Amino acid sequence: MHIIWFTWKDRKHPEAGGAEHINEALAKELVNEGHEVVFIVSRFKGANKEEMIDGYKIIRVGNRYTVYIAAFFYYMSRLRGWSNLVIEEINTMPFMTQWYTKERRVLLIYQLCREIWFYQFVFPFNLVGYILEPAYLWLLRKNKVMTESQSTKNDLKRYGFSENNISIFPICIDIKPLVSISDKTLYKQFTVLSLGTIRSMKKTLDQIQAFEIAKKTIPELKMKIAGKYIGSYGKKVKKYIYNSPYAKDIEYLGMISKHEKKELLKKSHIILVTSVKEGWGLIVSEAASQGTPAIVYDVDGLRDSVLHKKTGIICKARVADLSSAIVKLYKDKKKYMVLSKNALQESKKYTIVKSYNACKHMFNV
Repeated sequence: MHIIWFTWKDRKHPEAGGAEHINEALAKELVNEGHEVVFIVSRFKGANKEEMIDGYKIIRVGNRYTVYIAAFFYYMSRLRGWSNLVIEEINTMPFMTQWYTKERRVLLIYQLCREIWFYQFVFPFNLVGYILEPAYLWLLRKNKVMTESQSTKNDLKRYGFSENNISIFPICIDIKPLVSISDKTLYKQFTVLSLGTIRSMKKTLDQIQAFEIAKKTIPELKMKIAGKYIGSYGKKVKKYIYNSPYAKDIEYLGMISKHEKKELLKKSHIILVTSVKEGWGLIVSEAASQGTPAIVYDVDGLRDSVLHKKTGIICKARVADLSSAIVKLYKDKKKYMVLSKNALQESKKYTIVKSYNACKHMFNV
């Protein structure tokens, strides 16, 4: 088959995340089975206009905001009539391929934005996006959709999508899980981890403030933060860390390699994830693969990736509750070990084989 995959960023993009990892892992499997895959994505500074990766092709056009119209013109001039299947991923804005493609089409929606608009964009763009999202979802409601969680499926149903047209596929991780929990090597002092891009919708400040409160009860407590600072919120977090009374116990590592990421996940006691909303929360499952349970906010996506009191803790989206959960797991060593073992076992379900086999049915390949 010839497959065109519309999405606004690829895994080399500076803002790439879990969705891009899953997309291209699936594309690699499609190529391995003899299919041709072409991604149409936005360009970024220093990027090649075209590139072959693992057998699939990346075509970069436009920028973050113009990619939608640039993708239309590229498709119409270069790819119209070439493909058997169009995959349209919607991340903040749709490409509206139903208006100009005649091929069989599947929408891929990891999560809806809704309240994220007010964290990621400034006024009046945030308000415009918030108002437009229900409108374009209504226009797309008759399409078949793939998503990664029950939370997103519930969201889509609220906006008119038929339950029969929504399929959930299991996510996949590319970090090899530990063979046994005995292979986990922890830092000597109890350490909480914050990992991911530092931006407002991730609520990194909540994690630091919860650490500071817990530190009063746990003098040995340490915190490690890894990820790129983004925008004014990132600068705010950087300043906050510098002025924290516990600054010497907070280590900011910046951008890290894949190997460093695995080591951090393996050695940390807990990972904190406090996003406003997620499609799943891939980092939760990646941490679990190293026997590290997560404490997360009770929001869409995170309540899917964590089994409460089995593989981690789901708490109310408040700093006080996050801090309390840290202290409880520190004090209850037996409970911590149960969560650690269960998290590791659960993570072994998330393989590319299972993910791809589920998607094959939806792609009809």
